Amino acid sequence: MQTVLITGASSGIGKATVTLLAASGYNLVICGRNTDALSALQQLYPGNISHILQFDISKKDEVFSSIQSLGDLRIDILINNAGNAHGLATFDQADITDLEAMIDINVKGLIYVSKAVLPLMIPYGSGHIVNISSIAGKQVYLNGTTYCASKFAVEALTQGMRIDLLPHNIKVTGIAPGAVATNFSLVRFKGDQSRADAVYEGYTPLSAEDVANTILFAIRQPEHVQIADLTVLPSVQASAVHISRKV
Repeated sequence: MQTVLITGASSGIGKATVTLLAASGYNLVICGRNTDALSALQQLYPGNISHILQFDISKKDEVFSSIQSLGDLRIDILINNAGNAHGLATFDQADITDLEAMIDINVKGLIYVSKAVLPLMIPYGSGHIVNISSIAGKQVYLNGTTYCASKFAVEALTQGMRIDLLPHNIKVTGIAPGAVATNFSLVRFKGDQSRADAVYEGYTPLSAEDVANTILFAIRQPEHVQIADLTVLPSVQASAVHISRKV
């Protein structure tokens, strides 16, 4: 049974991935800030969730101490899912605290977790890292400058890690979803439900389960196959900003 460590596991894409991978027979280490939500998941899948780790990925010391508590547990697959968008404004009008949060979580958090997990992969001569990026990591859009920059960084980290970790037989996959109906927009708009709902009006976006299925597809490939890069969009979306909505 392969062991998978998933960040941002308590909601959205992370929670859907936990559910799917547990049903698919993986052993899971689930990570997040909401201990109650993580514990509820473990109660649902006690035979598949072996560890719960509570930490904020933007806090380096928390990340390393939590992951080091696993001892020499072998991690076969790391899914760097945790990430957030904060605010939607032009760069000159954006709140600096929001911009810092996106860099701290989306970029530095991914670096911290990956660096902490690699000692639990490299000695075994194999592994797989899946970084969840975004269509925003491929195309910049109005009012999303720093969020896009953070996801462009994830794309660059994914490509560079694939090169650097090649001698260790570690695969590195980037998955870039388009519009996904999770609490993403609710967080971005700081709890404004009506504004968040408007993001998905007039079309059917991806679900968290759609992205989880994409992750499962990537990690189930044969040993000699590496999915390098996947962009997943709802059928009505053609780019970061082109979505066909019913009027």
